[in-house]
Amino acid sequence: HAGGSGIVIVKELDKASGIWSLNDQFDQLEQGTWPSRIATVDYLVVAGGGGGNPYGGGGGAGGYRASGYGPSPLQGSAQELSLGTYAITVGGGGSAGGEGDDSVLGCITSAGGGQGGFSNSSSAGGSGGGEGMASPPTNTGSAGNTPPVDPPQGNAGGSANIGPSLASRGGGGGGGATAVGANGSSGTGGNGGAGAPNAITGTATTYAGGGGGATDSRAPSAGTAGTGGAGGGGDGVNGISPSSKVGGAGTANTGGGGGAGTIASPDGSAYGPGGAGGPGIVIARANPGQGVYFTTCSTCAPVTSLDGINQIAEIKTSTNLNIID
Repeated sequence: HAGGSGIVIVKELDKASGIWSLNDQFDQLEQGTWPSRIATVDYLVVAGGGGGNPYGGGGGAGGYRASGYGPSPLQGSAQELSLGTYAITVGGGGSAGGEGDDSVLGCITSAGGGQGGFSNSSSAGGSGGGEGMASPPTNTGSAGNTPPVDPPQGNAGGSANIGPSLASRGGGGGGGATAVGANGSSGTGGNGGAGAPNAITGTATTYAGGGGGATDSRAPSAGTAGTGGAGGGGDGVNGISPSSKVGGAGTANTGGGGGAGTIASPDGSAYGPGGAGGPGIVIARANPGQGVYFTTCSTCAPVTSLDGINQIAEIKTSTNLNIID
């Protein structure tokens, strides 16, 4: 006679089967063996840029942190987030001579950009502020990637050139996501450090450029102002342009640093303010095939889908992000 057919029994150890009492469910939750719904979420988190100073130092860009879609040296790991509601903070840009605010998504915090300096007053931040022209004997720009994270969120600001004459002065540029701010040189403001391109929305956009440094308007020649770094950095000013002596603002929702202003009166008693830093942005993207989608609590945080599968929340003001299935 033929033998009987065999059998294979598989027991799932990490999934609930049958009927579980409430106490059993609590025990499994405490032991970490009860199944949970987790979504893999890519992110871009950019803080607010620092403001440029009225006399020479460009503002540092807001900290830039991303899990993908940008330069590979700056790619962190995607977040594993449970279903639920998450409070999202979008950092504001710093006012003239002020620091930018932090941006937050889950466990990722990007630090606000450092303020541009006047007289040894630049500050560290996501990217550091450039130093101003009234800074002897110390004229060094401030550190970026503060507090330190890996991959780094930004770079240092540039130093100012003081020199023996007004014509030799030049403020340092603010640091950017991928480059330090340039040092000021004789009659030339330092350029802001370049930001980082990122295509998490499906379109490549550059974020977190540093603000440009300024020159002294009382010099016999206008000098050359520093330009803002790619990624929303504001331009610095020289002795002629613009006539208001006001630094350029960082671009909204890029985290760009503000450009530096300069002296607005022949006797040095009035200053054109530096440009404000650009507000930051938070973008979350759910990878395909997970069966989750996003909602938000603000019209300034639209959710889009490029292909009906990917979910992309582009958040430009602080709100809640809901991950649901």
